Amino acid sequence: MKAVKEKNEFLEWVKVIGIALLFAVGIRMFILTPIVVDGASMMPTVEDGDKVIVNKIGPKLTEYNRFDVIVFEAKEDTNYIKRIIGIPGDHIAYKNDELFINGKKYEEPYLKEYKKALNDNGTLTEDFTLEEYLGESVVPDGYYFVLGDNRRKSIDSRDPNVGFVSKDKIIGTTNIVFFPLDKLKLIK
Repeated sequence: MKAVKEKNEFLEWVKVIGIALLFAVGIRMFILTPIVVDGASMMPTVEDGDKVIVNKIGPKLTEYNRFDVIVFEAKEDTNYIKRIIGIPGDHIAYKNDELFINGKKYEEPYLKEYKKALNDNGTLTEDFTLEEYLGESVVPDGYYFVLGDNRRKSIDSRDPNVGFVSKDKIIGTTNIVFFPLDKLKLIK
């Protein structure tokens, strides 16, 4: 009788552990997944080696917003982390290190720290328009214009090899750096 009870208890534990593992794998595959940032294109917001959580489901239920930090598939087996600057229908221009969307000036508070650190007194973001880089006057439907926060060292929508990012290529948004622990923070 005791052996049967121990066997049943063992099987119950196996079921619980199996369900927990399936639950954990499901969350990681479909809802939240950690990624390691590779490169300096989003400094100082996120740095090389930081680990962030990518929310795969939230944006699928709503729209991606201007200034969201996203992770997208740039090439097969290569994901980029960038900030959405232009949403469908936006005209984007930079003049004197200031962002203009549809002719209206927008503040970029997430760049203030980086602009202060510039030692050469130059601009962080060069003057440009969408027409100059991508030959379009506005961001097309179903696409986004993205930039890295480290504008001088970022491969982003300004590069014709990246260009506009299709909504279908976006894996999700990220707004939490969780490792290293001394850098634990919310991304603005």
